[in-house]
Amino acid sequence: MSKPANRPITVNWGKETVVVSDFPRELPGASHVDDRLKLVNAGAAHRLTSLTDDAWHAVARASTVPILVAQQLSKPADDGASLLLEEHVDGATLRSVHSRVWLSELFPGIQPRTSQEKLDEDDPKVIGEADGDRPLALLRYRYRDLDHLRAHIEQTISVTLHRNSYAESILARRVTRALIVHPVIYEFEDGTEPVTALIARDGITRLASAWKVFAGADFSNENVATLAAATLLHERKQPAGEPRKPLTQRLALGREENRKALHTTFTQEIADAANGGRDVSDLTVRIAQTFLVPAHIGVGIEAHERSALRTEDVFDDALRSILASVHVEFKPWDEAAKNVEVATRALKLVVQTRAVEWGLEQQLQGVHALATGRLAESAVPTVFENTAIPGTALWRAVYLVHALTRPPLHEELKNRAKDIKNDRRMSTKGYAGLLGPVIDMTWRAEKSSALAQARNAWNNGGVLSADVLSDNWDPMPTDDFTSLVEPALQGDPGARCTLAVAGGIALIADKLLTRNVGSAVSADPQAGKVPFRADVSVVIGGLAKEGNALGLWLLAHAAQRFEASTMPSNTSARPRIGGTQPYQHVMVDLSAPDRVAREGGVEKALSTWDVVYASDEARAKERIRTLTPAPSSPSTAATTTTTAPSSPAPLAPATGAPNLRKPSKAQQIEDQRQALTRQLEGAKDTLRTLEDLGRDRTFPPLLGATEEWSKLQRAAIDILTAVDGHNPDKAEEGSEDSEGEDDEATSA
Repeated sequence: MSKPANRPITVNWGKETVVVSDFPRELPGASHVDDRLKLVNAGAAHRLTSLTDDAWHAVARASTVPILVAQQLSKPADDGASLLLEEHVDGATLRSVHSRVWLSELFPGIQPRTSQEKLDEDDPKVIGEADGDRPLALLRYRYRDLDHLRAHIEQTISVTLHRNSYAESILARRVTRALIVHPVIYEFEDGTEPVTALIARDGITRLASAWKVFAGADFSNENVATLAAATLLHERKQPAGEPRKPLTQRLALGREENRKALHTTFTQEIADAANGGRDVSDLTVRIAQTFLVPAHIGVGIEAHERSALRTEDVFDDALRSILASVHVEFKPWDEAAKNVEVATRALKLVVQTRAVEWGLEQQLQGVHALATGRLAESAVPTVFENTAIPGTALWRAVYLVHALTRPPLHEELKNRAKDIKNDRRMSTKGYAGLLGPVIDMTWRAEKSSALAQARNAWNNGGVLSADVLSDNWDPMPTDDFTSLVEPALQGDPGARCTLAVAGGIALIADKLLTRNVGSAVSADPQAGKVPFRADVSVVIGGLAKEGNALGLWLLAHAAQRFEASTMPSNTSARPRIGGTQPYQHVMVDLSAPDRVAREGGVEKALSTWDVVYASDEARAKERIRTLTPAPSSPSTAATTTTTAPSSPAPLAPATGAPNLRKPSKAQQIEDQRQALTRQLEGAKDTLRTLEDLGRDRTFPPLLGATEEWSKLQRAAIDILTAVDGHNPDKAEEGSEDSEGEDDEATSA
């Protein structure tokens, strides 16, 4: 007998309505323990799988119908044919089962879409697992403590929803494309007992969006994240007299309690709606559409004989290869996120496969740790075995650029990156684009207002000029970059290239060099203009060209004044409310003792036009000559009239009225004007506090998602419009204009 057709139902979603063509009127109940044990036993006996018993129990708990998964785990044929899904990647074969799983059993993994951002919570340490010489299809995520895990779950859900959401689509049609998930062991540095669960590696946006649908349109992204984390980490209350169970089981039982409560609510609501002849509630539909999600669960990994990876790293690399094939080749992540993924994965592969052969294992492991943020900039002297190197963010960037552009690492990285991206070739600009999000890791939050332009500049070649890419220089550590100018002028390639990299990075990060440096050419120094167009790497190469004193001094001052904790005052990036700008980049005057240009004793601020001019004076002068129009014939200069300032309005005399008298309308207006001033000052204080709180992160947006930000913007514009409408100067100008028109009409 065929299933009767369900009529569509309209569900409210915020200010919109969503038509749900179909939703299940019946939800599966909890699986039977015997069926779960059959799955565990079948998985453990299967020769093509590679999980621990605890991991198999996690798979069984998550599966809505474990007996169907057990059938997929039936004994394979002698030739290796089986019912398992197989994915072949470079160096390994990944095997999975397909199942519908409970939403509340899936933890979010590390979100690659935000890997280029600086967030509040650090990602956990990721550790592969092996059984002797056989890789296992699971990972260990090491957190500081349970609170770190909870905060990381909340952050992942929240920032994912800020990036993107499929909530309306999921409400209408459910999650239809399978998530890629696998078992994980959560470890804790504070000694908390480990927890085994399933995490989603692909489909984190679908997972977060399903939680959004379940919570409802009125829930903010942060509140959705709090609800998800509370559900995933809900621990069942310990019954009196029952032996204490492991933490994994206590959390699993807590999640099962939540599902039973939702199942009861759903079933009762369906029955009540049927008996009352009415539509079901929106909550009932949201439960039905999110209770289950489809998933491919990784259960086996087989390393190919030619794989040079360490055994415990085979599984994670295979997963990342599959994710890259989806999101780098076909359904792209954000460009910067893609670059971070490609660069760090390529570097890890090279470190593991070639570092020993080159005799650079220890140093390249340190380079990888610096590049991924596992080591702070203070570790730079240790990694490069030179105590003279200042442990600063800028010197971290200089040494990373140098290390990642040395042969044979440079070519090997490019080859690995090409393989990951499935590209036939990789240009210098493409390679520089990979380096950008790695280099700016330490100041992403502090310089977030210039981040997009900086990433564009890296995609335009960054600091990878021909001299920087050459193999005849080493960085020259110093506390004073201006001390490198003299040896650079004398031909020392180390001094010149150190200034090129350090000064170039400073100019890019502070938005004084952008892609193709300028959208308009001008003969005169103007904001946003340049004397000629050129790639960023060409400009930096010109600044550091042998004998270019103007350019080398400009780079030296830029590097010396650079601060990773804020933006300079002469940038066009967003200013901080009420904040004082601690530094500015300056123009160069070769005749001044300190080579800093001044006017009236005040340092002259550097502009992009000045930077490009200094990179090639001869080219700039020639271009200026062609842009300058020929002088026109003399003409009578127009006379300029100045208007005398209007006199201030006379002060109202004091009335001397007693205090008990009702305030006059003028006094009430004055009181309200002062109240408005206080409230606006309070708003500015609140905004400063918000900016201080958000200083150490780049995502999610400080003032909320688009809808929340729009409300604030409209309110601010309304206030500005109203205040501007009462501008006394504009009122007087309007009055004078009217009088002039009357005079002219009279005289006519």
